[in-house]
Amino acid sequence: MSLLRSIKASVPQFQRAFSTIKIPDMEVDNLVIGAGVIGLAIGEKLTRERPSETTIVVDKNKRCGEETSSRNSEVIHAGIYYPKDSLKTQLCIQGKNLMYSLLSHTNIPYNKIGKLVVAQTGEQQSYLQELHDKSNELGVETRMLTGDETAAMEPEVKACASLLSPTTGIIDSHLFMDYLEQQIVQNGGDLGLYTSAMAIQPCTEGGDGYIVDLATPPGSAEVTTVLAKRVFNAAGLHADKVSNLLLGDKYKLHYGRGFYYAYNGPVKVNHLIYPCPAKNLAGLGTHLTVDMAGKIKFGPDIHYIDDPYDYNVPDDSNDRQRFAEAVRSFMPHIDPNKLHPDYAGIRYWKEKQFSCSSLVMSRKFISQCYIFLDRSLQDLVSHLETF
Repeated sequence: MSLLRSIKASVPQFQRAFSTIKIPDMEVDNLVIGAGVIGLAIGEKLTRERPSETTIVVDKNKRCGEETSSRNSEVIHAGIYYPKDSLKTQLCIQGKNLMYSLLSHTNIPYNKIGKLVVAQTGEQQSYLQELHDKSNELGVETRMLTGDETAAMEPEVKACASLLSPTTGIIDSHLFMDYLEQQIVQNGGDLGLYTSAMAIQPCTEGGDGYIVDLATPPGSAEVTTVLAKRVFNAAGLHADKVSNLLLGDKYKLHYGRGFYYAYNGPVKVNHLIYPCPAKNLAGLGTHLTVDMAGKIKFGPDIHYIDDPYDYNVPDDSNDRQRFAEAVRSFMPHIDPNKLHPDYAGIRYWKEKQFSCSSLVMSRKFISQCYIFLDRSLQDLVSHLETF
């Protein structure tokens, strides 16, 4: 028996008559498609605040969070980079505060390690001052440091000035997702893994909602038909495909793959170290982060790709040299021979309007986050973020 078949036995069965579309196998109040950190957070909130409703979170992978949510820098950002009035800035600051509040009374590993954004030129120093002024307006704590103050704090870092962001932190993203998954189940919700959405259509008879065909395993002939009052699209790199099951070819996402390199040489840092970002903010630069195990990694760079499943990390000496040069602009003692490929992550953009080399990218940048209810289709909620 598949997981969805076992869930079927524990949720209310469909009672109303249908004449023109197939009779659903089961009925739920909330169906969340995608069990990355966003989908799991939606599921946790629904099960916590709406305990009388039925909620199922499904994902095409065999485990939660196998894609973007587990292939990133694991940084809790302070919320200082993006336009002051943008939704992304608002949610980053709010999310940071909520995250630290949650972490303070759970056993999820984290460290409010802080971050230094370092400047190499007077122009970059002026940019950091503007960033500091904006942070003050946003109510986010930052502090400008001189080159000597930076060197005293981080002896291996080269900078003429820096901006300290003390509320930036790191987290074990895998244990955070484990926590959300456990909360969903404890609150009475269910998860259907190794399950993909194959078809979605509005319910036109007997009330509102959507008829969703779910296949376990993905692409198989074993299909469970679900009537969901509300559908939440949190499918990440595949959110366009899920939306297009219902909306035709309305959306098309484009992908950029970033490599992370581990470093096996001796290096001691006390903070995350970020270079001053480019003026067009087309990424935050190749930076140094530390995970909860103390492992140092540098990344990401950026490469345009067509395949959202292409996590290949080639060990190319020329790429490694360019990567090392970017890192040595602010950490001059890094030995290129001690850098080695670690893993890759993939992010998406709404528009394919960029070209990139291994480390440099220029494009029309969209620094906004979109969470929307499709006005033509009641109760279909989608999340789309462009970085």
